Amino acid sequence: MTDLLALTAELVDVPSVSRDEGALADLVEQRLRACRWLVVDRLGDNVVARTELDRPLRLLVVGHLDTVPADGNERARIEADVLWGLGAADMKGGLAVALDLAETCPEPAVDVSYVFYAREEIAAAESGLAELFELRPDLLEGDVALLGEPTGGVLEAGCQGTMRLRVVLHGERSHTARPWMGRNAIHRLGRLLGAVEQLPERRPVLAGCEYREALQAVGVEGGVAANVVPDRAELVLNHRFAPDRTAAEAEAHLRTWLGPFLEPADSMEVVDVAAAAPPSLDHPLLAAL
Repeated sequence: MTDLLALTAELVDVPSVSRDEGALADLVEQRLRACRWLVVDRLGDNVVARTELDRPLRLLVVGHLDTVPADGNERARIEADVLWGLGAADMKGGLAVALDLAETCPEPAVDVSYVFYAREEIAAAESGLAELFELRPDLLEGDVALLGEPTGGVLEAGCQGTMRLRVVLHGERSHTARPWMGRNAIHRLGRLLGAVEQLPERRPVLAGCEYREALQAVGVEGGVAANVVPDRAELVLNHRFAPDRTAAEAEAHLRTWLGPFLEPADSMEVVDVAAAAPPSLDHPLLAAL
């Protein structure tokens, strides 16, 4: 039996911050090519391995290779039965499970595609999935996808969409000794941040699954010099929206809520978006779970 904790620790010890997943992709590819029952393809730092058993249904087991930047937690550390380390939960534990399934299950009840892809933790436009969809969409064909993202051991169906927005507020530049001659754009962020924090939480229920929407400020930029009243301030927001809304509907909702805090010279633009997915629990593969 595979020691999944040890395998996860091995994967954690291979650095794979976004855009630097090559070494981990090499390891995954090497292990998968040792499985004679799998057809393996590699495109860039994306690795896909498939069974070809002519089953009527195909399951995709999907996981991303990359992690967020390190914070002093680069190396794996096991204490009792707990593993600590960069990406242990998100999502090298899931990768370990996928690898173990690929290596130990040569004749699954359905055909399986194991998809290990790069650059999930950054903009959706840079994702390895987007690269695969462009170059080899056939590798992503299937009936159901199962992702090993951390959920606390709970089966979650569907997924929320994600949207990144950039809001720019304007003011008027002046010397800090004479602030009345200008208008501080950074000070204007206060009311806008208050509105972000007070956005009513939506918790729609679809097919028995509850989704919790969220809006968070994730970046702030502004300032000219220590003695200058800034005339520009930028706020970056991340919005997670439930699958009962399209991306356009989610954007319209935010514009309605935040619009009263913006002036004609200000701007709000969507810089990155990925649509939500409904739970689809009526599919026979999902119903079996």
